[in-house]
Amino acid sequence: MMKARISFLALPLAWALAGCVTDYTKSEAPNNLRVDGAETRVDLAFAPGSARLASGEAARLEQLVATGVIRTADRVTIAAAGPPRLADQRVAALSSALLAYGIVADTAPLSPVPSDRAILGIGRYTVTLPPCPNWSSPPGAEYTNAHNSNRGCAAASNLGLMVASPADLVRGRPLGPTEGQPAVNAVQRYMTDRVKQPPTPTASPFAASTGGGDSGGGGGAPGAGVGTGAQ
Repeated sequence: MMKARISFLALPLAWALAGCVTDYTKSEAPNNLRVDGAETRVDLAFAPGSARLASGEAARLEQLVATGVIRTADRVTIAAAGPPRLADQRVAALSSALLAYGIVADTAPLSPVPSDRAILGIGRYTVTLPPCPNWSSPPGAEYTNAHNSNRGCAAASNLGLMVASPADLVRGRPLGPTEGQPAVNAVQRYMTDRVKQPPTPTASPFAASTGGGDSGGGGGAPGAGVGTGAQ
C-alpha cells in the first residue's frame, strides 16, 4: 500500500521537473545583427554672404575624403548657416562637391550653425554578426514550442555581410531621385577593369584602414564621437 502511494506521488513530480528543462532561450541565443556607431562633425567655412567655400576649404574637404575621415559608407548630413535661400545654395554646393567623391549627403537642420559656415555630420556604423551557426538546441527538439536556436541565422548573417551602408540598418533614408553619378562611375570602373577593392578589415571600423581606392591604397583616420548600440 505504501509503495503504491509513493509511486503515485513520484509521477507528477517527474512531470514538473520535465517542464523546467529548456534547451535554450532567445535571450541566450539572439540571432540578430548588432549595429554600433559614432558621429563626428566637421566645420567648413564659406566666403561671407556667398555659397562659395572659403580659400583652402575645398582642399581641406578633399583631404578629409583622402584620409578616410569621410567615407562613402558614412551617413553624411549637411547644415548651413544663412538666410533660407543662401543656406540651400550652400548645402547644394557641398552636396555637389561630395558627390564628386561618390559620397551622397542629406540635408539635416543642425542648430546653431556659426555664421558663414556649414557643419558636416559624419555618422559611421559597423555591424556585428550573430554567433552563427547556433546549434545550442538540436534541430529536431521543439518540446518548448519555440523556434530552433539556428532559426534566422542565415538571413541575419547575409544581410549584415551585404549591406553597403550599415547606417541603413539603424534608420532608413527617404526615397528620392536616384543619384546617377555614383552608379555611372561604378559601371565605368567595371568596364575599364578598375573596380575598387574593399577596405582591409580592422579591429574597429573607426580605426585606420587601407583599400577602397583604384590601386587598393588610401589610408584611414579614426572617427570620433560617442558610440551607440542598436539591435
